[in-house]
Amino acid sequence: MSESSSGENASSQETCQSNSSYCSTLSESHAPLSRNRAFHSHSDSGISSLLPSDSFKYLTWQGIEQHDIQGSQLRCPRVREGPPAEELLLQHEECTLPPQRRVPEKIKWKIWIQENWEECTNLNISFQDLGDPYQVENFKRILRRLIRVETLWLVDNSLVDLSAVRLPSCRILIMNKNHLTSFKQLPKIPQIQHLSLAENHIEKLTGLASLHCTPLESLVLKRNPCEFHQNYRKRVFSCLPNLKMLDGILKLPEDSSPTQTSIFSKVCTVS
Repeated sequence: MSESSSGENASSQETCQSNSSYCSTLSESHAPLSRNRAFHSHSDSGISSLLPSDSFKYLTWQGIEQHDIQGSQLRCPRVREGPPAEELLLQHEECTLPPQRRVPEKIKWKIWIQENWEECTNLNISFQDLGDPYQVENFKRILRRLIRVETLWLVDNSLVDLSAVRLPSCRILIMNKNHLTSFKQLPKIPQIQHLSLAENHIEKLTGLASLHCTPLESLVLKRNPCEFHQNYRKRVFSCLPNLKMLDGILKLPEDSSPTQTSIFSKVCTVS
């Protein structure tokens, strides 16, 4: 091994150890699998040479052996499920999934406890690459378990509709770079204070009134088509009277609806 490559490995290990105590555990569990697996090229990778992570393309973190990490200990866990082994064979891809067998209820319960989503209060599950329906359904299943999460990042997950999901304790929700087209597709967020929906496809402000009964103080709608509506800021603040900041700009006097002019102000007084 060359000095440059060994130096890169050493620096990456130091960075991994400084980020979290459990990162080394994952790297140890990855090592035996990567040594025994032959890499091959994928047409959807977009690169000529394979990355070491391609060996674990279809595995969630709890599918990797020799660790006891829980979901609440991960900063950005991989939560999507891989396709069935039969589908991989039809696609002529190397099957990286463990052999499928009947999973006893005891093991299912152990995995459920290990995920530990009910105890998460600050969670980042962005960039999950949800390209298939079974992955989206598994993602929504996890969202329904986030009963205590207060800060949630769901950036760039190709999400379309989360109206069937309820996040009762969420105060900060970041859903930038998804495929939302309406406020009606948002999850139920009764305690929301800061909501960011930048770079979605929301064209109309219809459904914005559903946030009227929430303590929402800050809203980000940058790079959505609705941003170009006439009187955009006035319309948003009229729907949300408690809103203090829109797109990073505090509420200005001109953002308020003009008050009705009294009829007495038009009467000319002659002395």
